[in-house]
Amino acid sequence: MRASFRLGRVAGVPVGVNWSVLVIFALIWWGLAANQFPRAYPDRPGALYVLSGLVAAVVFFLGLLAHEVSHAIVAKRNGLEVGGITLWLFGGVAELHGEAKDPGAELRIAGIGPLVSACIGLVFGAFAIILAQVDYRGLLLGVLAWLAGINILLAVFNALPAAPLDGGRLLRAGVWRWTGDRTKATVVASRAGWALGVLLIGLGLWQFLAGVGVGGLWLALIGWFLIGAASMEERQARMGSALRGVRVADVMTPQPQTASAEMTVADFVDNYLFAYRHSALPLTEDGRPVGLVTLDRVRGIPADRRPRTTLGEVACRADDLVLAEPDEQLNDLLPRLSQCADGRALVVTEDRLVGIVSPSDISRAVQRNTLRDQPALSRR
Repeated sequence: MRASFRLGRVAGVPVGVNWSVLVIFALIWWGLAANQFPRAYPDRPGALYVLSGLVAAVVFFLGLLAHEVSHAIVAKRNGLEVGGITLWLFGGVAELHGEAKDPGAELRIAGIGPLVSACIGLVFGAFAIILAQVDYRGLLLGVLAWLAGINILLAVFNALPAAPLDGGRLLRAGVWRWTGDRTKATVVASRAGWALGVLLIGLGLWQFLAGVGVGGLWLALIGWFLIGAASMEERQARMGSALRGVRVADVMTPQPQTASAEMTVADFVDNYLFAYRHSALPLTEDGRPVGLVTLDRVRGIPADRRPRTTLGEVACRADDLVLAEPDEQLNDLLPRLSQCADGRALVVTEDRLVGIVSPSDISRAVQRNTLRDQPALSRR
């Protein structure tokens, strides 16, 4: 999930927000200000409902950010790199590079998030109880009670033993420790996520058809997301198992054709396009990679703009390039391939380009290793 804009850094980790957050933020704000607070605390000024809903929504997302930051901090303490945190429609995600080195690290990284959310909920709940004990009945009580409930609900939901939820990571850690097989543990957690997704879709559709409200559609949407994410995790786990022990140098295309960032798109299309047999073209300067342009990016430039547009202007920028070394394990590279939308990695030795890895290279490696690992059939 890519960030639409950046908020800055928290604990040294870049924090971004996807545009979809605005949707859920507006729904929470409107739901509280127009429905829940007026029903629970009638006859207050309308502006007070609007302000209370805004404060509750903002604090909720700050708590969500704290949840993800806790994952990032514990991950860094356990030797993982953190690319950033992105808040989006279904909450937040901490972009971790690599895998936990053992089940204990997996347990710590996954468990801290629900624990932080539960603590936040309990703190707000304690303040709400104190206000209730002194017979305070203002909107502040409603804000605190809602924040307590939503954070505890977030903690409980995230602790469900189903990938990609934090509880799925806890389940994976347990199965991993029990079996010693990380791939098998990931498959178990992913299947649990798939089952939970189906359950939520069924429950959501039943609520919607029964006329309970449109909240059922939201449940179904969450279920659909869980199924997709869990299925992807299972595919990635099986791919990782198939590629275990494979180096980047084993799959890369060595010494790929390159071009200058100063070349115009028109020059490339007219004189180089048909001579180049790949769909991605590294851009270099004195042998050093400075960009990556694909045919899809070139295709997006209108014909009348091509003579005055350079390849460097349409390329994946140098800061966004995914770089790898020939002796690096391919499994360590896979999580980084999503950093650039083009899905390629440039292989370098002492900052000089020596190869490129594309999705088709990885697909061929998976097919070959899967075929190699198949048991031989006895001949009759």
